[in-house]
Amino acid sequence: MAQKKILMIVGDYAEDYEVMVPFQFLLGIGHEVVAVCPGKSKGQKIQTAIHDFEGEQTYSEKKGHLFELNADFEKVVPKDYDALVLPGGRAPEYLRLYPKVIECVRHFFDEQKPVAAICHGIQLLTAAKVLSGYRLTAYPTVGPEVDLSGASFVPTGFEEAIVDRNLVTAPGWPAHPKWLSLFLSLLGTKVIC
Repeated sequence: MAQKKILMIVGDYAEDYEVMVPFQFLLGIGHEVVAVCPGKSKGQKIQTAIHDFEGEQTYSEKKGHLFELNADFEKVVPKDYDALVLPGGRAPEYLRLYPKVIECVRHFFDEQKPVAAICHGIQLLTAAKVLSGYRLTAYPTVGPEVDLSGASFVPTGFEEAIVDRNLVTAPGWPAHPKWLSLFLSLLGTKVIC
């Protein structure tokens, strides 16, 4: 298996599982994962959040783990990466305000490189205006943004994922098995047990 270099853009209050699980899983498979956050440097940490459903109309939010960045966002050159991972949580709502984040996202679509986005991570794709003609899923409250972007929002169960061309999407962390499996397919990674 050829090692891939994967960029992961994270921020404070990104969903804990959607940062930690793909980061550790992709490293464990043998890929290089570079986790960065605008305004922060290698060795600094982001605060993650844990989202859960406890009977209210929407999810609750609690502090999650501190996650240490392993590179500087300002030094990122998108062409040096083979793929992109965009976790959800609250971080995407403010990360989309950084022009360099949007430029990074556009690069992966311009070059048709694999992109894995989950939950609210899809907000970075809608902000980058790269979704026209795609079929995808997201956390349900992001669905209207997906439709307004010229893409087709596909409601799915929380354990489902959708792949369309270079993009694999899922509504939330319960979809990790399918979402990550489809992402490995896009990367050309085969796991033999």
